[in-house]
Amino acid sequence: MGEVVVFGIETCDQVRKARAWLRAHEIAFRFHDFRKDGLDAQRLSAWLGRVPWDSLLNRRGLAWRKLDPQRRAAITDQTSAAELMLSDPTLVKRPVLQAGDRIIVGFSEPLYAGVFGTTADTGPAAR
Repeated sequence: MGEVVVFGIETCDQVRKARAWLRAHEIAFRFHDFRKDGLDAQRLSAWLGRVPWDSLLNRRGLAWRKLDPQRRAAITDQTSAAELMLSDPTLVKRPVLQAGDRIIVGFSEPLYAGVFGTTADTGPAAR
């Protein structure tokens, strides 16, 4: 399957759930913190080649709500969204799970179970 990487920020509840689920299912992964490690254009471009920009852009989070309304209104296509996410990676919906050539945006136990061929429950180690 290749390397498993969880992209997000340390304080995000969904990132915490994803990391706990992976640990509970004994799946080795690396954590990439957007605040510490940033986001490069090449990686974002690769994601946008596989995931719609409006699925990758987090319009529900605090970072989005803090944006000036005119700036939010200017995000109308992949190019404008990519520029915004590169300038502030906390605007990427979290977590982004990269497992080999698969990209999953957001955390869902059934989806993770399908990717890794495990059961969807979190198991006793995560509780």
